[in-house]
Amino acid sequence: MTEPIDERRRLAGVYHDIFEVDKRGAAIFEDLYHRFASKAKVHTNGGIDAVLKTYQDAAHREVIEYIVTMVNRGNGVDDSPTHQENDDE
Repeated sequence: MTEPIDERRRLAGVYHDIFEVDKRGAAIFEDLYHRFASKAKVHTNGGIDAVLKTYQDAAHREVIEYIVTMVNRGNGVDDSPTHQENDDE
């Protein structure tokens, strides 16, 4: 299910306002980044537990990357993979 373009633009603006313009939101984003994205890595010791931990870290990082993407869109920067592919042509 895809959202209408107007709704995505509105949401991107809200993400921008909360996580970049509002200093409280920026502080929360910094905390989330340091707790979840900066520590994400590929775990190699521990067999299946390492695989599960790697996937868990990737899932945490994906949420942070989504917030960054939405803030960027709120700033008028579309860094989605489909947009980048079109720029290379």
